[in-house]
Amino acid sequence: MNSDSSSHSGASIPGPSPSPFVQAEAPVHPLRVVAIGGGTGLSTLLRGLRRHVSAPGQSALNPSPIADLAAVVTVTDDGGSSGRLRKDFNMLPPGDLRNCMVALSEEEDLLVQLFAHRFRSGDGLGGHNFGNLFVAALTEITGDFAHAIQLASKILATRGHIYPVTNANATLVARMDDGSLVRGETNITASRLRIAELMLDPPDAAALPETLEAIERADLITVGPGSLYTSLITNLLVQGIPSTLAGARGVRVYVCNLMTQANESLGMTASDHIARIYDHTRAPIFDYAIINTAPFSPQIVARYAAERAAPIEADIRRIEALGVRCIAGDFASEETVVRHAAARVTGALLALGNTSLRRPA
Repeated sequence: MNSDSSSHSGASIPGPSPSPFVQAEAPVHPLRVVAIGGGTGLSTLLRGLRRHVSAPGQSALNPSPIADLAAVVTVTDDGGSSGRLRKDFNMLPPGDLRNCMVALSEEEDLLVQLFAHRFRSGDGLGGHNFGNLFVAALTEITGDFAHAIQLASKILATRGHIYPVTNANATLVARMDDGSLVRGETNITASRLRIAELMLDPPDAAALPETLEAIERADLITVGPGSLYTSLITNLLVQGIPSTLAGARGVRVYVCNLMTQANESLGMTASDHIARIYDHTRAPIFDYAIINTAPFSPQIVARYAAERAAPIEADIRRIEALGVRCIAGDFASEETVVRHAAARVTGALLALGNTSLRRPA
């Protein structure tokens, strides 16, 4: 996602049919926002949202669009530095949460650079990220991973709250299309088989009370972008999350990926993504979907085709048949890879939040 993108095109909130980009207006009231996900998708979305969060001491006469921002983050990673710490210290993986802390902090701050630093050498230290080690130390000191995340966030002066989706040390288990079971996120993403169903072990891993409260109070809730299974659905398997989302009164928005992904979504359309999410939540949890309909250059398409990936088809009629209204338009930015254009996505989200849509209590 390109957080520096600033081009806009204006339109109003959509009706049942596809609509162009929605531009944010001055807030009717500052919004409470919850963003759910993991990986690069969530952290880069947070960079866009952070620019609109009220600063400490900001005048109530000139409020920012977002009064409160909370990130709900997956904790099933078992690879890289996070995986090593998870194994050595029997703790939850800190990597995705650390990325969110960095995303919600001021990028020029030296502390942020320090938290993002990865050691390139050193016996036992090479490959580790300083921020991950810092969270591991705080976890040992406090004895509570979620508390350690909150303390680290205060040190970085993040503009928002960051919650692990659960405090349970859960492992991902996937039933593949041949009926076999694969354990562990790293093994699942490395498999050449297609995922038929995703599960958590233990299956009763429960959400933090603070997370459920944030969702219940939110004016705007986002899911995505991110890897369909290992960044998004993994959060939606946690006990309490699907039912709280289903009953949430705020606007619930799915931010669809731009490209299909090997081992997770090859050949899947935008509506297929939503349908697979609903298969796991067993309830409809979206009011809107942000869908890119802008074409990509032949060079980019060819580059992704080499990895068997392709632009996700915006099958809008099938999405709306699922009861989800579409925000369709140009939400992509091309660089060496394609990313969401953060300013345009954020503008659309804030405009949706300002509709103050409420579901019956």
